[in-house]
Amino acid sequence: MSIPKEPRALMVNLMYLVLTAMLALNVSAEIINAFFSLNKGIKDSNEIVAVSNKSMKDGIDEQVKVNPAKNAPFQAQAAKVMDITKDFESYVNGLTKELVDKAGGLDPKHSDGRPVKYKDKDIPNQIFILGGKGAELEAKIKSTREALLNAIADETKRKELTNKIALQVDEVPSDAHAKNWVELKFSHMPVAAVMPILTKLVADAKTSETALLNYLMDAVSGKKELKFDQFKVAIAPKKAYLIRGDKFEADVYLAAYSSNPGQDVSISVNGSGLGLKDGVAHYETTPSGIGKQTVKATASIKNPATGITTTTNGEFEYEVGEKSATISAEKMNVFYIGVTNPIAVSAAGISSNSLKVSGSNCSVTKVDNNNYNVVASAPGEAIITISGEGGFTATKKFRVKMIPNPVAMYGVGKSAKGGPIGSGEMAAFNGLRAELENFDFDAKCSIQSYVMVHVPRREDPRQANVTGPVNGDATRLTSAAKPGDTYNLMNIKARCPGDQVARDLGSMTFFVR
Repeated sequence: MSIPKEPRALMVNLMYLVLTAMLALNVSAEIINAFFSLNKGIKDSNEIVAVSNKSMKDGIDEQVKVNPAKNAPFQAQAAKVMDITKDFESYVNGLTKELVDKAGGLDPKHSDGRPVKYKDKDIPNQIFILGGKGAELEAKIKSTREALLNAIADETKRKELTNKIALQVDEVPSDAHAKNWVELKFSHMPVAAVMPILTKLVADAKTSETALLNYLMDAVSGKKELKFDQFKVAIAPKKAYLIRGDKFEADVYLAAYSSNPGQDVSISVNGSGLGLKDGVAHYETTPSGIGKQTVKATASIKNPATGITTTTNGEFEYEVGEKSATISAEKMNVFYIGVTNPIAVSAAGISSNSLKVSGSNCSVTKVDNNNYNVVASAPGEAIITISGEGGFTATKKFRVKMIPNPVAMYGVGKSAKGGPIGSGEMAAFNGLRAELENFDFDAKCSIQSYVMVHVPRREDPRQANVTGPVNGDATRLTSAAKPGDTYNLMNIKARCPGDQVARDLGSMTFFVR
């Protein structure tokens, strides 16, 4: 028999030779145990992939609530993909049950799921070759693969996804002692060897489902669209304290995730429309009296991704009097636990030497005449109190929050948060990092742990439990990256300054190109 050069064909031939040699003898207990250990490992990996796929489907369903008209077709495609996979899994599980039943049922002497006649080689021959179930299974694999691809409406994307569908009928090596795929898989095979073959077909179906759900998830999440998730009106006054006769001036702007809101934005203050320049509307007025004054602002924005116009309102209060003070956060109107929050304090008509600044649910340290650092204690509310000469006091409430969740990232570009990745880039894996995106404070979060599941193309999944950003087990898995492989990084945990327990950053999936 000639030795092929193609790695997979070589592997198939070597496996065939080894199995033929083993089957010519009495199969040892160690070999039998290996078959059932392999079968259990594949089943465990299938359960992990199933949980990941269910999570992606739930994410697609949530996006439909955001934009039903746009995303409902993708939801329907996702449901169809999962129905096709479920049907195939049910079919294969039925074959497995038939095999186990004809082999005498599960052996009560063993806990690894082996049947009584696990060494029998006639039963697979009767079911899959003489009984025709092998040819039926071959046709089912081909029809399921075609149905999964046809579930994707976009023809261009369908062609791109073809190579990511792991479920397929392997070619029979030219020098194999088998006339067709059915004989290659089931001829002269004991029951113990056939069971992991069937379980592996279910694994191929589930990883194929993963590839299609990832595409649909990208489609509904708007990766290629300009998307606004939340926004609010912000008012930046020139002064928060005025002496009677002073002019009140403020910049009113829209704070949104997109830095370029375009022309579909309108802002009004106290009922009067304002013009925008570089996304900012300027407002000014001269108060006629003293005491509390209120500025009410309204902003409307059209989301270019959905075409829906949303309106939001905001208010700002300021004091007009003979004496008052202003407390303003230098970075934002909130204190974060675990970092130093700088504030500036000023008081009109009061000497800075006589000012005293204190806080509740936080500690305050003076930096210089007007600047202080605040360290918050617990989520909720902090109150900054200013006192000065003449019995003057003023207070200001701030929200106290934990540092926002970081984003798990690896590498640069499109591969940073999952998706397609080159085999070389995956092989050079040097760990995950926890990035605080768009966070103005100098804070560092660290990866605590995660689970990496490597699903090689047409091979069994492999798992590594990783502590920290990377370890040897993860490096060994990624160093074997090849085109067609999938890497699922799940249950990613990270810790930020001020955290008592690690945070869950979800999961990410990489597809090796």
